This record gives sequence, C-alpha cells and structure tokens, in this order.
Amino acid sequence: MVYSMHPRETVDRALQLSALGLIDRQVADLCGVSLGAVQKWRTGVRRAYEEDDTRRFHSCPRCHSRVLDETAYAYLLGLYLGDGHILLCRKGVYQLTLACCDDWPGLMQEAADTLAIVMPTSSVGRRQKNGCTEVRSHSKHWACLFPQHGPGRKHERKIALEDWQLKIVTEHPGLFARGLMHSDGYRGMNRIRHHFNGSDHWYEYPRYLFKNESRDILELCGEALDLLNVNWRYSRYNTISVAKREAVERLDEFVGPKY
Repeated sequence: MVYSMHPRETVDRALQLSALGLIDRQVADLCGVSLGAVQKWRTGVRRAYEEDDTRRFHSCPRCHSRVLDETAYAYLLGLYLGDGHILLCRKGVYQLTLACCDDWPGLMQEAADTLAIVMPTSSVGRRQKNGCTEVRSHSKHWACLFPQHGPGRKHERKIALEDWQLKIVTEHPGLFARGLMHSDGYRGMNRIRHHFNGSDHWYEYPRYLFKNESRDILELCGEALDLLNVNWRYSRYNTISVAKREAVERLDEFVGPKY
C-alpha cells in the first residue's frame, strides 16, 4: 500500500519539520518525498490507514484475540465443506470462494452475509459464472479458520475437524447441517409408484439428500444429524438421505427449502 512505502523515521522527521512551521513543499524537498505524502502525513490520513491496516492484520480469531462469531462460523464451515474452496493468491492472501446457484438468490445473500460476519475486515465480492455466482472473500487468515485447506480436491484427501471446530459443531449442529445442505444438499419431493388393485398409485413425500464424494464429509454430516436426533441413512455410497416424516420435520427446523 502506498501509505507504507516510507520508513517511520522519514515520517517522524517530516512531521517534526512541519511542526516547526515549514510549508509542505519545503518539508517534501528536505525529506526527499512527494508533496502528497507530506500532506497525507500532516493531516493524519496515513495514520488512519495504518490503524486500519493494524486492524486488518490482527483480524484473525486464531492468530489474534478477535472473538469469532461461532454461529456464523458453524454455518460457513458447512458451506465450505459442501461446495467451497480456498486458493492461495499473491502475497500470502487466500481467496475463499463459495459457489452459489443463481436459482437461489436468498442463499447467495446469506452466504455473502456470513462471510462478512466471520471476517468483517475483508470485503465480499461476487463473480458471475455459467449458471452460478462465486461469492468470494480475500484474507491472509482464511487458511487459519479452515485448516482443512490443502492441495487437491477435498474428496482426495483426509478431512478432519480440529478440536476447536468440533466444539463449535457440537454446540451448533443445526447451523453446520444447514450449511452442508445449502451447499451440497437438496430438499424436494420423492415420488414412489405402487401397483395394486390393477392400477398404479403414486405416493409423494418430502426428503433431504446430501451428496458429497468425500466419505469424511459425509460422516461429519451424519454426526451432526445424530446430534439433532434426525434419522438418516445412506441411499447411495455418496449420498445421505433423510426421508422419515419425523426426521424431515425435525431438519426443517434448521434447514428448510432453498430460497
């Protein structure tokens, strides 16, 4: 950032000369800096940016003392494990991206709001893709909050929560399950045909499906459902099904249809 190009000693000398009554142009010439830099230092703009930078660089709940919003984090953890990824960009900055279907603008906004709550010092942006929108946030500390980040796809490596993450999920299993279902899940009507009395009869009922190629993430989903007393089963090797009426009604309290 332009405001941190000059050493502290240069800034202090410029401020001292300014306090002695020298005009900004004289101070700039004596210190070998631009006129604009002296004006920013004298008016406090640089100091304001330094304070903002300090807040930004000390914004990590894992590295520093900032309190983590655990309810928002539980939901975001589900979103990340379901359909999110982290990339290492330039200068040690990580980009956390959540892929959001354009059919569900409400979920897209909820994802953006949650990113802003968990990392309030980082702005949230969107990038339109074919059929979906990437909701993204940049920070040097996303990898601290999501130590599951690593090379390759999530289903190709071990996914295990750390103790502090397990504590949050145990205290907020509904929000964690909500994040998983909103990213890689589905709530819809299942239609079954029964043939009796010489004709076909159709029966419809709501159910939840959570599909993921990572066995570890499927097990985390199942453990969260167990904490919620939601009956579930594997309908396929990569799919969890919640279909019993009482179980669907219970999960509706935390997830519900996409919007």
